[in-house]
Amino acid sequence: MNYQDTIQYLYNSTPVFEHVGASAYKEGLSNSWALDEHFNHPHTKFKTIHVAGTNGKGSCSHTIAAILQAEGYRVGLFTSPHLVDFRERIKVNGDCISQEYVMDFVENERSFFEPLHPSFFELTTAMAFKYFADSHVDIAVIEVGLGGRLDCTNIITPILSVITNISFDHTQFLGDTLEKIAMEKAGIIKRDIPIVIGETTPETRNVFIQKAKEMNAPIFFAEEYNNPIANKLNFELKGSYQLKNKQTILCAVSHLPLSISPSSIKEGLSHVVELTGLMGRWQTIRERPTVICDTGHNVGGWQYLSQQIKSQPCKNLHIVFGMVDDKDIDTVMNMLPTNATYYFTQAQTKRAIPANIVEEKGKEHHLKGYVFPQVADAYKAALHHANEDDFIFVGGSSYIVADFLTLYDNMS
Repeated sequence: MNYQDTIQYLYNSTPVFEHVGASAYKEGLSNSWALDEHFNHPHTKFKTIHVAGTNGKGSCSHTIAAILQAEGYRVGLFTSPHLVDFRERIKVNGDCISQEYVMDFVENERSFFEPLHPSFFELTTAMAFKYFADSHVDIAVIEVGLGGRLDCTNIITPILSVITNISFDHTQFLGDTLEKIAMEKAGIIKRDIPIVIGETTPETRNVFIQKAKEMNAPIFFAEEYNNPIANKLNFELKGSYQLKNKQTILCAVSHLPLSISPSSIKEGLSHVVELTGLMGRWQTIRERPTVICDTGHNVGGWQYLSQQIKSQPCKNLHIVFGMVDDKDIDTVMNMLPTNATYYFTQAQTKRAIPANIVEEKGKEHHLKGYVFPQVADAYKAALHHANEDDFIFVGGSSYIVADFLTLYDNMS
């Protein structure tokens, strides 16, 4: 198999949450432990930092990795989902895992894992841990896939755990109250390992305090962290929601049992995209007209995005928009500006809400526009209608941004 064949094999032979949703979710860690045993416990060969949360965990993971790289560490980074290429999920010092490694891993190990029937994410996590061990990383930043307690990354014992925030998402798996969701996320808190909490609510704070007490884990709240130079540090990621992520990142770095210089913190914050290859976070694609995309995909994310979009100085506002079927589309649409022209569309995933249904929902919220079955056509129409002084936003789902960036990659 070549690389594309191998990726298709992974998608087709293992349940992929990004493609099929709930049916790909496997509760429990038995497969993860079996894979870990088979590969001789690769995650024990390097230090780890574990990052969970409803929103912001990708930005925080990438930026912490960037700071560690600036300090001179060899850093593994495991995140999900990818936007353009599967290999984005597994990086060392910003470089993606090689196509050859992915192909060899599948070819050499399929006789073991096929009878196990792991999920796509279980297999990807095992691949990441083995790759980091083989690459002799000093430390790896590991982003939780979904939840925490039963997520297959939760076999690690990190030097620091981070929970960015809690809001409503994946409630069918994690619970229908903030307390229940917080309890699932708090499952990454390990005995005697410090835990940093980015944001709390009255419903979640005590959940974290109680779990930390039970595990004898020192607990630190980023909201209470005072860094006198924080406001002077330039953060390359410009989404308004990144101000809270920045506070979480600085608090987390301050509690790492590692020596990190102020210059490395400054370098990591100001060059996170260059150092790690992060995409899709209030990412400027072009100017005149201004085109920005963002992977914000749930109510918590859109509370910030909607305000930032509304505050853009522009003549006319154009929004390429679609969502997937397990998100609260009504609450999100209620936050969207009514003075924009919409290009309702759907991503190339089975979980996408059909574009015509998105448009119908939009009408209920006084949002007017056009329907396009593909993101590429929606974006091209927006670009055609936009003047130089206009603003185009592309988003609503990670998968909308993924299709858009793939298109843009091919156009470049």
